[in-house]
Amino acid sequence: MPLQIIRQDITKMRVDAIVNTTNEEMVGYSGVDLAVHKSAGPLLDAECAKIAPLGLGTAKITKGYNLDAKYIIHTSGPVWQGGLVGESIILKSCYIESLKLAVANGCNSIAFPLISSGTYGYPKDQVLKFAIHVITEFLFDHELMVYICVFDRTSYQFSKKLFSEISEIINDNYVDEYEEDFIGSVFESAILADETVRKVCTDAAPIMMAPCKAESSGIAGKSLHEYMKAMDKSFAYKLFDLIDERGMTDVECYKKANVDKKTFSKIKCNPQTYKPSKQTAVAFAIALKLNLDETQDLLASAGLTLSRSFTFDKIIRYFIQKGVYDIFEINEALFEFDQVLLGC
Repeated sequence: MPLQIIRQDITKMRVDAIVNTTNEEMVGYSGVDLAVHKSAGPLLDAECAKIAPLGLGTAKITKGYNLDAKYIIHTSGPVWQGGLVGESIILKSCYIESLKLAVANGCNSIAFPLISSGTYGYPKDQVLKFAIHVITEFLFDHELMVYICVFDRTSYQFSKKLFSEISEIINDNYVDEYEEDFIGSVFESAILADETVRKVCTDAAPIMMAPCKAESSGIAGKSLHEYMKAMDKSFAYKLFDLIDERGMTDVECYKKANVDKKTFSKIKCNPQTYKPSKQTAVAFAIALKLNLDETQDLLASAGLTLSRSFTFDKIIRYFIQKGVYDIFEINEALFEFDQVLLGC
């Protein structure tokens, strides 16, 4: 996907370029800068000495040397002084200038740290949200795979209120409340299982006939013929119809879905046979701002569904029911709960 938040040591990233947040002298004193210089080797020190100094908020590029990355893009971020002396302007420049340099050098992928969030003291949670905003804007006009490397859970503070709310919906009480959906999902999954499992699920089937609290899935009032006709449409054709209905362009849709151009081209070229991953299908539903019934209908065209039994599904349901369609806010929540992120 175009933007991915991951827990990883940036020096271990296999990308075209990694970004090193450094000082104006470009000497690896501490933090990410020290780790990058140690991993890249002494030849990096020599090249940096030749091209220094580095202006605040600017970026320069060197070879990657012993790193898996082809290039290292060096940028000098602001020292945090309470946000009162233009730190955000300098920080934005660091991200934008690094992205421009990556594109100018033919990079298809780039990994960022949380710039200035170490010894320079910029609050980590603010950097993460700011970086997501700046990078997302840039990606609307460029095709680039971008990673934001968050080294550990202490690197940013997820909203305590949101964490509490999501934790509540994924506890056992939620599962118990919708037990019939859980049984239904087990029964559905067992179709390809062995005969023993099939027998267990068949015995449980009568429970599924009880009145269901779940959404209607858009089939109320439809005849069997109408239902089957609607189900004949592939995921791709349903997606194209929805894009037209929403008055969106293809580019606008796949950008909002955090899906790259290559993946969308596959959908366009193979509309009858393309089978999306669940996170990709849900990403398009979020981009299109579909309600829960509409989302289930789109997923069903790919043989998928949102259950009430899995953490990923519950988090997606939570945001859709809240009417929150910011894919990166949703991805932050998925990231916090160690779930796969939306997009592809």
